[in-house]
Amino acid sequence: MDTNNRVIPKRIASSVIQSLKGGVVPRIGLPYITVGRKNEIDALLHDVDIISEGGASCRFIEGRYGSGKSFLIQTIRNYVMDRGFVVMDADLSPERRLYGNKGQGLATYKELIQNMSVKSRPEGGALSLILDKWIQGVSSALIMEGVPSDNPSFTAQVEKRIFQVISSMNDLVHGFDFARILTIYYRSYAEGDEALKAAVIKWFRGEYVNKTEAKRELGVGIIVTDDDWYEYMKLFAYFFKQAGYSGLMVMIDELVNIYKIPNAITRQYNYEKILTIYNDTLQGKARYLGFIMCGTPQAIEDQRRGVYSYEALRSRLSQGKFSGERLRDMLAPVILLEPLTAEEMLVLCDKLADIHKRLYDWDLQLSDEDLAVFIRIEYGRIGADSHITPREVIRDFIELLDILYQHPGLDVEALLSSDEFSYAKDPLAQQEDEAVLSIMADDNDRDEGFAEFTL
Repeated sequence: MDTNNRVIPKRIASSVIQSLKGGVVPRIGLPYITVGRKNEIDALLHDVDIISEGGASCRFIEGRYGSGKSFLIQTIRNYVMDRGFVVMDADLSPERRLYGNKGQGLATYKELIQNMSVKSRPEGGALSLILDKWIQGVSSALIMEGVPSDNPSFTAQVEKRIFQVISSMNDLVHGFDFARILTIYYRSYAEGDEALKAAVIKWFRGEYVNKTEAKRELGVGIIVTDDDWYEYMKLFAYFFKQAGYSGLMVMIDELVNIYKIPNAITRQYNYEKILTIYNDTLQGKARYLGFIMCGTPQAIEDQRRGVYSYEALRSRLSQGKFSGERLRDMLAPVILLEPLTAEEMLVLCDKLADIHKRLYDWDLQLSDEDLAVFIRIEYGRIGADSHITPREVIRDFIELLDILYQHPGLDVEALLSSDEFSYAKDPLAQQEDEAVLSIMADDNDRDEGFAEFTL
């Protein structure tokens, strides 16, 4: 989407500025602030093409806190919805895991279904919309073929078409029951039975507590559980393709919450679920389905608690001998996010300044040199070359814009060049810098002591 010559609506501008200032990624307006990441986006969109043709994909995005992992997957989320995909996303937490015997896996499934989105409903909650659109599409196709809607056999022919679509799902795990639930939904739709429709949606959302309740209300003796929720992701992906969409993209963030699980056996069960997903996508056991999972370097590479602690995953995901900082393999299972360059951050700050100016209708006097000075100050901190993140820079810059807006008499150049701005304004960063120097000094002392001891 080209946004260079478009005026950003104030509603979107407000969401962008407030979200970024709060340290979270906005769900709307990302095309207005996307900078860099071209290689990463191109690699992930290549997967999207494969998925839409019946393939599957599983990728991992690795980066430090604030490095832009969430921003990247939200950007991809917008891209794939524009390409006709259904998207589900969820953040893992202590209550939401990939596997758990106390409802944690099911909780992740529920979050994914709740956040189900399409282009016409990007904010989530698109399940009913998709089902209704599918039925309407089948009915419209029959009308276009010359079968009038008032024909006595019209409903029977629609149901026959729907049965043709869903009968091919019977070979998949739980496919028969899934198809049966879809049939019940169509009949409730055709008969205007809102209570039955609500019961079907409740089933799809994983909200039935036990099989007895589902049997009583729907006549089916199966429900979504902790153990099999992933199987329903595969069924949804196949169904969405039959319903006219390009496929399903599932995005899972915060893998660090698996790393934090104290029980080693429970962690291994979660990593085993990741292995199942990864193997299915490579071996053709899933179709029209993509997974993107995000985690910190520690959550992925730590061989004691991270993803790589599961040997079957480490051997599949770890880098080979040829890729490195200079030669990065964007087709590898794990994409390592490099920090945005100072030049890219300069472009991003310029975009944010324009959005802020439009949001508050004020005359922002910020020259290119002022922006350059700000970036030099941010990247001039101790350890900034390897530890600074876009989140920190963005938060500081929006705060600067807010201060200038509220104090129109301030001289921008004088403020940027003052000690108050570059040091005292960020006491936490100063404390962190001092701590880094202290640790480095302690390490040097230990190294010298060790050297004396060994001599």
